[in-house]
Formats: sequence, C-alpha cells, structure tokens
Amino acid sequence: MAREIKFSLVYRDMWQSSGKYVPRVDQLVEVAPAIIDMGCFDRVETNGGAFEQVNLLFGENPNIAVRRWTAPFHKAGIETHMLERGLNGLRMNPVPADVRELMFKVKKAQGTDIARSFCGLNDHRNLKGSVEGARKAGMVSQVALSITNSPVHTVDYYLGIVEKVVEYGAQEICLKDMAGIGRPTFLGQLVAGIKKKHPHIKVQYHGHTGPGFAAASMLEVARAGADYLDVAVEPLSWGKVHPDVITIREMMKADGFLVKDLNMDAYMEVRRLTQKFIDDFLGYWINPSNSKMSSLLVGCGLPGGMMGSMMADLKGFKDAINAAQRAHGLPEMSLDTLMVKLFEEVEYVWPRLGYPPLVTPFSQYVKNTALMNIFNMASGKPRWSTIDKDTWGMILGDMGALPGPLAPEIVELAAEKGLEFSTKNPQDNYPDELPSFRAKMKEEGWDEGEDEEELFEFAMHERQYRDFRSGVAKERFLKELEEFREKAGAPRVVTRPVVEVPSFDIASYMEKHPSAVALQAPVKGQMLWEIDVDDVSKAPSAGKLVEAGKPVGYIQTWYGPEAVVPAVSGRIIIASAKQGAEVEKGLIIALIVCD
Repeated sequence: MAREIKFSLVYRDMWQSSGKYVPRVDQLVEVAPAIIDMGCFDRVETNGGAFEQVNLLFGENPNIAVRRWTAPFHKAGIETHMLERGLNGLRMNPVPADVRELMFKVKKAQGTDIARSFCGLNDHRNLKGSVEGARKAGMVSQVALSITNSPVHTVDYYLGIVEKVVEYGAQEICLKDMAGIGRPTFLGQLVAGIKKKHPHIKVQYHGHTGPGFAAASMLEVARAGADYLDVAVEPLSWGKVHPDVITIREMMKADGFLVKDLNMDAYMEVRRLTQKFIDDFLGYWINPSNSKMSSLLVGCGLPGGMMGSMMADLKGFKDAINAAQRAHGLPEMSLDTLMVKLFEEVEYVWPRLGYPPLVTPFSQYVKNTALMNIFNMASGKPRWSTIDKDTWGMILGDMGALPGPLAPEIVELAAEKGLEFSTKNPQDNYPDELPSFRAKMKEEGWDEGEDEEELFEFAMHERQYRDFRSGVAKERFLKELEEFREKAGAPRVVTRPVVEVPSFDIASYMEKHPSAVALQAPVKGQMLWEIDVDDVSKAPSAGKLVEAGKPVGYIQTWYGPEAVVPAVSGRIIIASAKQGAEVEKGLIIALIVCD
C-alpha cells in the first residue's frame, strides 16, 4: 500500500533566508487564505528564528503578528510550527532557563503547535530544556539535528543524540540540513535508523538548495520513511532557499507516494502576493546572489543564507588585504579569488575548531576566524593571531561540547592565554532573570501583556523591545527604507546601497607603515569614539596608545552600542571615521602601528 508524504511550507524561513525582513502582519494575513487554498500543506512554519526581532525592527508588536498569522491556519486545520535555537532561544546569545520556559508557554497561547528546537553544537544538554519546556506548555516537541558533513558527524553520532532527546520526551525529529550539504544516501540511512529504533517518531526534512543536493536528499529520506518535507514557493524557492513544492510533489507522486492535490490557481496567487511584498519594500534587503545555487558551497559547507553578509565582509577586507599583499611583494587578489581563498581557509579552520556544525551562530564564528587568518597571513602574521571572544567561548565549551577534538595548536594557544575549558551544563552559566525584567517593566509602567507575552518579548529582546516601545525602531526602519528608495530611483527598482568610503588612501599609509594593523568596524552603525578627537580628518589621534582587547570606541547599532576592540596593542597613526559618522561593517576606521 502506498504511503503518504506530507508537505510543510516554510514561509517564514523563505524570507529570512533571503533578506533582513519578512512581510508585515497585514501582508501575512493577506496571503494566508491562498496558502490554505493550495490544499497541499499539512503544516506551515509561521514564526521563530528572527521573526520576533524582525517585527520589533519594523516598529511593530510581534505578539500581535504571531496571533493574527497563526489564526487562519488553525481554523483550516493546518498545524503551525516555529524554530527556536535551544540555549539561545530566539536570539543569538544564551537565554536564562526561566525565560526559555516562558517562551513555550507564550508561543502555545499565541497559536503555535510545534516547537522545532535545535542546538548549533548538537549538544543534547541544551535541548533538554527545550523538550521539557515545549511538552509542559502543551506543544509538540520536535528536535532538529543540525546536519553537516564531516568525519565525526556519522549516522551513529546523530542516532546517539536522538536516543537522548527521545528519552527527554521529544515526539518528532527534524533533519535540519541548513547548508544543504547532507549527502542524500547518508540522510536516507539516518532516517532509516531513526525509524527502525523509533517507528512512532515522525521525521521531517528541512534542506536548503544552495549546493544542489536537496531534491535528491528529499527523495532518499522519503524512501527511508520520512513523514514531512519542507518546501517553498516561487519567487523565493530554489537558489539558496528551499525546493519548490511543485517539483517535489511531482517527484514524490512519480515515485509512488500519495500526495495531496495542489490548487494551481491558489499557488499563483501566493506567488503573486509574495512578489507584491518584494516589490513593496522587502526586495531592497534581498541579496541578488541568494537566487543562485553554487557548487562552491559543497566544500566549505557554509549556509547559503550567509552569502550576502559574507560578500560584504570580503569587500570590506579586500583593500586592506591587497595593501598587505603589495607591501610584501605579492599580487593583489580579485573578489572572486578572495572568496575561493576564504572557502579554502574555512575548510582548513573548521576541523581544527572541533567541527562545529556550520549553523547560526557557529558558522559566523568559523567564517570570521578564517577571514582574520587570511588577513593576518597577508600581513605577515601567523594563523590564529586574532580570535574573537565569542569564538573563544565556543572553543572553551561555554556554549556546549564541540563534536570533535580541538587541534593541539588551539589547545596550546588557550593555555598560553591562561584560558580554562568548561565541561559543565551550559545553562548553568545563565541564571534566571524574569524577576528583574518584571521589576523593569513595573518601573517603565508597562503591562506584562496577555499570557505574559510582553514580559517575554522584553526579556528575550530587551534592546529591540525598548526601541519598539519608544518609536525609535519605526523611525529607523522608515528612514532606511526611504534611503533605499531614493537610491533606487523608483519604488520598484531594487539596488544595493552605495557605501561612501572615507577620504584617505589606505594604500599609501600601508606602504609607509607595512607593519600597520587595520582596526575595522565590527558592525554597521554610527561611530561613537571614546578617543577625544575634534577633527579626525587631520588625524589628531595619531600617536594615541591603544591596548589589545580593550574598547577604543563604540558603534551605535539598532541593538545598542557595540565595542570597537583592537586585536593588537600599539599607536593609532590615522583615523578614517569621525564621531557621528555612519560606518559599514568591515570598513577600516583606523590603522595601528605596533612599535
């Protein structure tokens, strides 16, 4: 008897894989009836990931968005699911246990049925609280395995994690193939192993299409017993996002699976509305490269969703790296050459850092370390000269156990710096904080909201929530949108913004001072110098002594002030950004000489 395969529309991830924002709640409510009318979906991913933050950055209330967006699917009998990051909840850094527990209570009350929980390190300890929190709130607990391809990520490795989370109470397993590099045969073997040991457990596959394996992987996991497949719709299917439901449905049908009928009129309406949202404003934040697949992603294993930010980083580093190349009598590198070099360096760095799955935030840590290695080696310095504090936190075990062993050189480097490794439960590092947030809300005169949802939002995203409540977030969003539209020349023409580089010639300074080290903006935002300068264009800060690891200034971002921290000690010989200036991430803002 033929077995049915079911589909889940990952409408939230379609947008967040492609750009900075998702549609506004009024747009989501507008497209919901057409998604339902397609008739082929048993599930829809509605929220989670950065969805809450995106709404706050709009200057809109995410709690209203989740309630209004999930409601029509419930009425139609379609399950909704969310994505959460285990120890990190709905943000990029660890979350106290009491805030994590409140998250599930709030999301269930708002209409979310299934909690998809993943740990970027696949540490089952970080998933225990997620499973227990989801079950306590009355949600279905689905644990997502962060899939990657390495010698340590074997079928037995993943099955060991499954045993632990099932013991904790997980009801479903998802294969989260975030970079799309899981080999089809391997994925099929993993699903078969799960189903053999736990036939009652539902298995869902989520794979991005960047490297090109996704369609074959879907066929393999379906044949092995998977129950659900995550798919997308045009114009945000394929590329580095997800396979389109039309193709996957036809492939499954041809292979003998039972599939629900697909209403093509409704599909075209979803397609039309999605394009309408892109034309309205979302297209200004979608990197054109995200519509393209690339086999170059197979080797490095980086998620396709990182490509936009990665290319911006490379552009920011390109001039500094080439200046160092020239100073050492080496040829300059084009952006394409630098990109391939970065991919190769990621392949070198990744195993030596213990094979952390390349998913948020650990993919960023590996990429950043590789990029700094390239820059330092071009400047005549050894690898590993610059490792940021977050990457050290990963290395030392503060966020969980690494899947593989660290290279001896990394262990030796930690010993030289007097750093200690941790083996305790990562959650123990982050004590409960809800009482303090209740007190802060009382001081502000803010209500905790229905089902404590406003308290939760404040505790999970304090800085963004404050900007939302003050109106600053809405002002910033509208200002940025207006700037995009002005530069585009017309509302429906999508262009990338032009970055104005400060007027100083880095090459000439690098030639005069070949040992100079660039101090770069870690994020995009407004420069707030701590160094007392009146006219940076005349380099009055020249000679100012700075100490490695200590902030010399700050950049004001949407999330609050971010420190500018030099990697080396020395004196500033030239500064290119003045107080109040708008700077791009990766832009060189000063040069330091170590002498």
